[in-house]
Amino acid sequence: MTIKEKAGSMFIDIVKVSFENESIKNTLPIPIPDAYEMMSNYSLNHIHVIDEYDPKKMLEWYNDIQKVAENSRLGIPVTLASNPRHGVQSSSLDGSQISYFSNWPSDLGLGAIGDEKIVEEFADIVRQEYNAIGIKLALSPMADIASEPRWVRINGTYGEDANLNARLTKAYISGLQGDKIDTGSVSAMVKHFPGSGPVDNGEDTHFPPGTQSYPGNNFDYHLIPFEAAINNNVSSIMPYYSVPVGLSNEDVAAGYNKFIINDLLREKYSFDGIICTDWGIVTDITLPNGVVMKPAGDFGVEDLSINEKLKKIISVGVDLIGGEKLTTHLIELIESDEISEERIDESLERIMTEKFKLGLFDNPFLDESNLTIINNDNFKEKGIEAQKRSLVLLKNDNKILPLKNDIKFHLVGFPESFSSNLENNSSIEESDVIIYKLNNPPARRSKPKYLMEEFFGGGPLDYSKNETEEILKYVNLKPTILIFTVQRPYIITEISENSNAVIADFEVENSIILDLIFGRFSPSGTLPLDLPSSLNDVENQIEDLSFDQKNPLYRFGHGLKYE
Repeated sequence: MTIKEKAGSMFIDIVKVSFENESIKNTLPIPIPDAYEMMSNYSLNHIHVIDEYDPKKMLEWYNDIQKVAENSRLGIPVTLASNPRHGVQSSSLDGSQISYFSNWPSDLGLGAIGDEKIVEEFADIVRQEYNAIGIKLALSPMADIASEPRWVRINGTYGEDANLNARLTKAYISGLQGDKIDTGSVSAMVKHFPGSGPVDNGEDTHFPPGTQSYPGNNFDYHLIPFEAAINNNVSSIMPYYSVPVGLSNEDVAAGYNKFIINDLLREKYSFDGIICTDWGIVTDITLPNGVVMKPAGDFGVEDLSINEKLKKIISVGVDLIGGEKLTTHLIELIESDEISEERIDESLERIMTEKFKLGLFDNPFLDESNLTIINNDNFKEKGIEAQKRSLVLLKNDNKILPLKNDIKFHLVGFPESFSSNLENNSSIEESDVIIYKLNNPPARRSKPKYLMEEFFGGGPLDYSKNETEEILKYVNLKPTILIFTVQRPYIITEISENSNAVIADFEVENSIILDLIFGRFSPSGTLPLDLPSSLNDVENQIEDLSFDQKNPLYRFGHGLKYE
């Protein structure tokens, strides 16, 4: 391999789906290069696709980029990566849902089910649907523990209990990779080592100050799910942006951190798989108008040059650098002997070995017949069943649920396209009950500096006084069934007290929620975390300690059933 080919192999970055003579419209707010540019100009052979495209077009594009790769000097195939794609709800940030895949509850909803068999089955379906369109690297699962309830990424975890998370993390990896990585596998990249649940004040570390801490001396507890992943031969591990304060003599972000990468992963755990940084820890993500969408996650090393940052990242033991295409900079470091070619070769051995195991060097191409497996009747039914099992009945005063089929109801908080077609959906005046779906408001920081902080920052968990009063106007009119969509554990104490029944929803289809309300199946889920009763409880709990709230409204494991 030439120095450029070696350097390019150390990066993975986001691409748009396009053809050399045709561009599909980019639906995301940031400018994204195409795969051909990444491959020819920067020599990348790991690429990350984030938007949704027609499956036939996706397959055609995938085969096209593999053909370009095959015709390159060494014929190194492309490894295509993706964030999770199987949720019912889509993220405006990363286009995470693919509508033609089978639909499942959030990972937090899988935690509410708590069944390793279902999680392994889910991951096996993910594997098959990913393979159908060429995705061979899953940027999942999240093994983080939701110990700080204000953290914005809680719905991507399995909840607050380390042992539950460990069991489900292990099961997910088994379903995705199998007993060993082979041509039928999709490689798993567990994240975000060493566990990013205890972020300070619940503020996500995509942004400054980028710190997490352990005032409860509970660091080892957060490692438990990652130990399960490593023991189950997970292919790759991603550290987070966070600075784990006070763990070593150097408070720097995890991707730059010798204690985290070398001392823990490489030495203590003898992990010899691929270590890949989170996206954009060297440079800012900037819009064409100059607005910074997300700053570089270079906390503690902000004053270093790009070359110095790359040198530090690679020196601590990282193999892949996410969200960057700094091939030219790395070439300079190798040619000047600031980074030895032998050190680069260590990472390349891991990277290329995985491509061989996945069968990409033998035959990376796919046939259109593979697409028939996507969202087949079996997959669809299993996804629906998981959605049903994830719903948690928190309250059922006077056994108001299940409702009788002839009862008249008024829906609030549901899409008009859904509610307008329902029989017995009546005006408030004519209705017998109100069914109120309460969504989480945006996780916006109080004083956002960066665009992404508008919806991804974290922060308070209480509804404003005006929001609460508006909700209670409905709740106090008629008997009310409250459906609370749990992305973060918002404080619903007053609203819950005034509702006749409360259901925790983990991002499932609206029709399934109504099926539960009308008794077409019985609830079986249990809470995978505590729901707080007050903002004071949240602010006084210790970031790294699970179950540290003094008086939760509903506790971990709570879940009622129909009699």
